[in-house]
Amino acid sequence: MYQKLFKNFENVKNLGGKAWEHAIAVDFFNSSNIEDCSIHCFHYQQMLECFFKHILETKSPIGSYSRTHKLNKLLEELIFLTQFQTDKSKYRADLLAITVCAAEYRYNFDLYCEAYFESVVVCDELLTELIKFEADEK
Repeated sequence: MYQKLFKNFENVKNLGGKAWEHAIAVDFFNSSNIEDCSIHCFHYQQMLECFFKHILETKSPIGSYSRTHKLNKLLEELIFLTQFQTDKSKYRADLLAITVCAAEYRYNFDLYCEAYFESVVVCDELLTELIKFEADEK
């Protein structure tokens, strides 16, 4: 699913290309029987982070982004610095949850996978909005 969403970035040498690479990893983990969802979360968070930063780099007037890994902060930057508009309050908690889950992966903590995947469903809506925005704004 994610590889198709990021098809336009296949092997592109920028952050959009990195998002595509993480999308491939997420799709792999979706089709595997690995029970620990933390590796899925790590790549999902990286996919979103790279895509947020790609849009900030290519669509904002200053062409740059902050060094944060916090997805909710990157969404706020994106709304402030580009023409992208969305209800950020709808996504804030789920973006924060994914950011925290990805940090927990680094420390080998167990995740509550059901709750994590509920956040993914919500963030997939945002991802769809972002893909459309990126394609429409060329």
